[in-house]
Amino acid sequence: MTDMHTTCRRAVTRDDLAACFAIREAVFIGEQNVDAELERDGLDDDCIHYLAEAGGRAVGTARVRVLDDCYKFQRVAVLKAARGRNIGAALMRFMMADLAATDENSGRHFFLSSQVHAVPFYERLGFSVCSDEYPEAGIPHRDMRAEMGKG
Repeated sequence: MTDMHTTCRRAVTRDDLAACFAIREAVFIGEQNVDAELERDGLDDDCIHYLAEAGGRAVGTARVRVLDDCYKFQRVAVLKAARGRNIGAALMRFMMADLAATDENSGRHFFLSSQVHAVPFYERLGFSVCSDEYPEAGIPHRDMRAEMGKG
C-alpha cells in the first residue's frame, strides 16, 4: 500500500525486524523512557510485524498479536522526524485491511491499549474507548476496540 509516498508491508526478513526494533527503541525507550525490559517483552516471536517506509527508509512499525477473539495491535511507533505525515494512519489502515483479508479473522475484532494522548488518532480509524484510564509503563492508557471493516 502506498499513501503519500508511504509504503506499508509485513516485516518478514531479519533486516525488517531489526528496523522494527530500532524504531521501537528510538520511540519507546529513547523518547518515552519506557524500560527496555518492558519494551522487549519476549512476545515478538508470537507477533506479526509491520513496517512503514518513506523515501526508502523504515520510519514506522507495529506488531499484532493474534489472540482467540481479537487482533491486538501493539508497539505502534513512528520516528519523530517522520510524524505529521499520516504515516501512522497509513500503517494502521494497511494492517487492518491485511488482517481482515486473512482466513483466520472469523469472529475476531481489533483491540489495542492506547496511550491517552493518542486516543483521538485511533478514534479517527474507527476505534472506540472500552476501558477506564490505567497506567502502563508509567504512561496513562485506555483500551480501544474496532470491528472488522471499520476505519
